[in-house]
Amino acid sequence: MKIYVASSWRNEKQPLVVTALIEAGHEVYDFRSSEGFKWAQIDKNWSGWTIEEYMKNLKHPLAEKGFKADHEAMEWADVFVGVQPFGRSASIEMGWAAGKGKGTILMIEPGEPELMVKEFNFLCLSINEVLSSLKLISELRRINEKD
Repeated sequence: MKIYVASSWRNEKQPLVVTALIEAGHEVYDFRSSEGFKWAQIDKNWSGWTIEEYMKNLKHPLAEKGFKADHEAMEWADVFVGVQPFGRSASIEMGWAAGKGKGTILMIEPGEPELMVKEFNFLCLSINEVLSSLKLISELRRINEKD
C-alpha cells in the first residue's frame, strides 16, 4: 500500500515506523527524507515570528515547495498512519485524509483524551497493530473492488 506517515519532526518513533512499514513491503512517504521542509530553511529565528511574518512566509518559495511535496504525497497515499505525539500539521493531515475517505490509522499515545480520534478507522498501540490494521484495510479494498 502507499502510506503517508503523519507525525512530528521531534517524534523519535517516526523513523522506526517508516522503516517497519517499508520492511513490510509498503511504499512510504517520509517527510524527513531528502528535501523535507523546515521553517528554519527560511529563517533560523522562525519561532519568534509575528503572525504577520508567519502569514507572509507561508508564501515563501521554500514553503510553497514544501507544501506542494507534502500535498502531492497526501493525494498519492492510500492510507495515512498518524504517529503521536504530533502537532497541528499532522492533525490537519489526518483530518484531511479522513475527510477524503482514505484509510486512517492512529498510533495513539497516552495523554489528554481527544474525542475526534473516532474519525479514524483504527486506533493502535503498537507497530504490530498498525501492520494488522493495514492488512484489514487491504483485504476490505480487495473485496470492494470485486463488487
